[in-house]
Amino acid sequence: MERRTIGASALAVGAVGLGCMPMSWAYTASRQRGEESVRAVHRALDAGSSLLDTADMYGPFTNELLLGRVLRERRRDAFVSTKVGLLVGEQHIVANGRPGYVKRACDASLRRLQTDVIDLYQLHRADPEVPVEETWGAMADLVRAGKVRALGLCAVGARAGRRSGGRIHDTTLRQLHRVQQVFPVSAVQAELSVWSPEALDTLLPWCAARGVGFLAAMPLGNGFLTGTLTPGEGFEPDDVRARHPRFTAEMMAANQPIVAGLRRVAHRHGADVTAAQVALAWVLAQGRQVIALPGTKRERWAGENAAAAALRLTAEDLAEVSRLPAAQGSWD
Repeated sequence: MERRTIGASALAVGAVGLGCMPMSWAYTASRQRGEESVRAVHRALDAGSSLLDTADMYGPFTNELLLGRVLRERRRDAFVSTKVGLLVGEQHIVANGRPGYVKRACDASLRRLQTDVIDLYQLHRADPEVPVEETWGAMADLVRAGKVRALGLCAVGARAGRRSGGRIHDTTLRQLHRVQQVFPVSAVQAELSVWSPEALDTLLPWCAARGVGFLAAMPLGNGFLTGTLTPGEGFEPDDVRARHPRFTAEMMAANQPIVAGLRRVAHRHGADVTAAQVALAWVLAQGRQVIALPGTKRERWAGENAAAAALRLTAEDLAEVSRLPAAQGSWD
């Protein structure tokens, strides 16, 4: 697989990584099976999808434990990315950016992942009660201690960005400016897909200008851009899509022209090329610093997603995708 670099440290990873969250968090719990997820991780690594993206809050903790089972055997094949800064309670999630907590959380993640170093340690969310410089300084101490190789920041969610009264990523850009004064940012993770392209406006250019890697989260639109979801079939109550306004039966039906357009492009590249692979190839075409992080818990999809790294869209393809209608339905 094509390799791309993350940040000034030039850490090389496969252009398509593996988002591990669906294996134990946020998506249909009844379909979460540990052994199948382990096979999916192995399949991704076999295909060159070396960046494994997790977080201590996924589960919580069980996602890191699952990856630890694979890393115990294949640490050299993997680039391990995990996150810190969010705590999961009974019915809520809270931020914790206190330096002492960050250092304890890192040690706990290392134990669960069964490794002695985390390749990329990301701040999941800044704690509003703690200056972000203090949190970032504690994370920088972990780099100096040899427990972490590089640091990344996850973008503030779109809803929070809109509530700030400015552009979606203004809050994240302000945070990046502050932490960059403390220790270099190697990567930024934010949503980027055909139906959520907002990061192209300001966030991706910020990364490109500074040699910062961009980790494209949800590049398949929470599964919608795969074309495998049926409008009206519904989601289990614990699935985040059950509450997402783009996943009502009405909005899913209204957004089918986007999937149809991706299928048209896929057809030009061969009968075996899928809409999902076109969606991922479009993400990768947005810049050499972009790494796509499609999430899956199934071996088949891990292999299909990895194969998208070899798909080269033409100028005609990219122009056709750019003309697709904007997604209907939003958090607003």
